[in-house]
Amino acid sequence: MQRARLSAAGAAALTAAALLAACSSTPTDRTAGWSPNRIHAEAKDELNSGGYDKAIPLYEKLEGRAAGTPLAQQAQLDKAYAQFKNGEKAEAVATLDRFMRLHPASPAIDYALYLKGVINFNDELGLFSFLSRQDLSERDQKAAKEAFESFNDLVTRFPDSRYAPDARARMRYTVNALAQYEVHVARYYYTRGAYVAAVNRAQQALADYRDAPALEEALYILVQSYDKLNLAQLRDDSKRVLEQNYPNSEYVARGFKPKSSAWWQLW
Repeated sequence: MQRARLSAAGAAALTAAALLAACSSTPTDRTAGWSPNRIHAEAKDELNSGGYDKAIPLYEKLEGRAAGTPLAQQAQLDKAYAQFKNGEKAEAVATLDRFMRLHPASPAIDYALYLKGVINFNDELGLFSFLSRQDLSERDQKAAKEAFESFNDLVTRFPDSRYAPDARARMRYTVNALAQYEVHVARYYYTRGAYVAAVNRAQQALADYRDAPALEEALYILVQSYDKLNLAQLRDDSKRVLEQNYPNSEYVARGFKPKSSAWWQLW
C-alpha cells in the first residue's frame, strides 16, 4: 500500500511538472502593451530588412490593434507585399482581394490592383519559362490572364495613377506572351504532324490577340498546316493574309526561325 501511495504521489508530481513545463513553453506576445505606431515601426523595419516572415504577424497584430483606421488599411497592403516577397503568393492575392472588398473607396485601390497584377505577372514568368526547352506540355494560363485583368482594371479606372505606365508596359508584355504561348503550342503540334491541332491553336492566337509579333508565325503555321492537309483554298487565303500584313516576312522566305532566348524583346 505504501508503494502504491508513493507511486500515486510520484505521478501527481510528474503531472504538475508537465503542466508547469507546458505553461513555461507558452509563447508570450512581445507586442503586448505596444502602441499601434510602435508595431507599425517594428513591422516596417522587418519589411525593409527582408524579414518578411517576421513582418507578416506584426502587420496582422496591427490590423487588429488599429482596426477602423487608415493605419490598419496600410497594414493590410504591407502584409500583402510581405507575403508576396515571402513566397506566399496565394495568401498575398487573398489579402489584396479582401482589402479591395472591404475598402472599395480607398485611395490605395490603384496600388492594390497593381500589386495583384505584379504577383500574377511574376507567376506568368514562371509559366512561360518552358519556351526555352524542347519539350512542351499544356500549361495553365490563369496567372497571365489574371495579371492582365488587374493591370487593365488599373489603367481603365485610374489612368493617371503613378502605377499606370508600368502596368501598360506589363500588359503589352503579357499580351505578347499569351500570343507567343498559343503560337508555340501550334508550332509544337505542326512539327509533330498534328496539323488540325496546329490550325486550331494558330487560329486561337489570331482571334484572341491583336498586333502581337507572334501572329506572323501563326499565319505561317496556318499556311503550312493547310498545305499538309491538302486544303489549297485555305492555304492560299492564309498566305494572302500573311503577305498583306507582313510583306517582308522572313517566314515566307526562310521558313521557321530558330527559337530566340529573348523572344519577349520582339514587342
